[in-house]
Amino acid sequence: MRAHLGDQLVVERTKPGAARRDGEIVGLHHMDGTPPYDVHWSDTDEVALVFPGPDAHIHHLEHERPGTAEGPVAPDTGATEAAFTSGPTAGAVDPGDIGRRVAAERRSRGLSLEETARRARMSPGYLSYLEEHPADPSLGALIRLADALGVTAAVLRGAGVDRPPGQGHALLHPRLQELDPGECRALLSSHGVGRIAVSSPDGRPAIVPVNYEVVDDVIAFRTAPYALPATAVGAEVAFEVDHVDDARSQGWSVLAVGRASEVTDPDTVRRLTERAHTTPWPGGARGMWVSIRPTSLTGRRITAADR
Repeated sequence: MRAHLGDQLVVERTKPGAARRDGEIVGLHHMDGTPPYDVHWSDTDEVALVFPGPDAHIHHLEHERPGTAEGPVAPDTGATEAAFTSGPTAGAVDPGDIGRRVAAERRSRGLSLEETARRARMSPGYLSYLEEHPADPSLGALIRLADALGVTAAVLRGAGVDRPPGQGHALLHPRLQELDPGECRALLSSHGVGRIAVSSPDGRPAIVPVNYEVVDDVIAFRTAPYALPATAVGAEVAFEVDHVDDARSQGWSVLAVGRASEVTDPDTVRRLTERAHTTPWPGGARGMWVSIRPTSLTGRRITAADR
């Protein structure tokens, strides 16, 4: 017995009164597609670890050709199941791209796992599984999740990751709202990716994305002494963060202006390094911390107008 993600496991109960059962295979434990499988049962909306028995066969939904559906397999250990729980699993599990996107979209909207599952009409346990494991949910489940998160199924699958945001249509009745400093600080949050505007050594303007941290209202990022962001030291610079939701044609931006300084105090450098949420995405030796204490903090948000 071999399966692919998205195939259907069908259990034909042979005992009198036992019902037929089926579910989508959402997780594989062996590269060759042999059992056991993580199965999302259609009757309970739960995920379980399944060791198929002699009454089970695979229905290849996306890969099926005439005459290739597998029939009952030779007896083994029976169709025993380990009930799925949303707690930590044994061994390190790398979530798939879909799971990472679902979790990121959910958190960016401030939604709990339970509320998102309710909106998507699925069990919290299954949603937790999707966020934590490499899985390929059915199209129906993906559409319900996308609708619950206010995005498209294509976005959750990663379509458009190489295109700049903001290619959707403008709202019919947009509203441009100025944000107060408190809202701007809330949107900056504690960390993320922002853009710093600097002048290159040849005098040309440049805008560079950097991973940043916010500590006590001070923006800080790591770079290398030879890298372009390091030219910000000693100058008044602009630092910008934004978010665009193409699915809803909405978004916001925050602009901080202030003087950039190199952080040289060893204790401060150590604290920043220990509290950093991520290492710089470009990699390499980037141990130079640059801080910006904003003297101006402004922002704007585009939403649908109240009508």
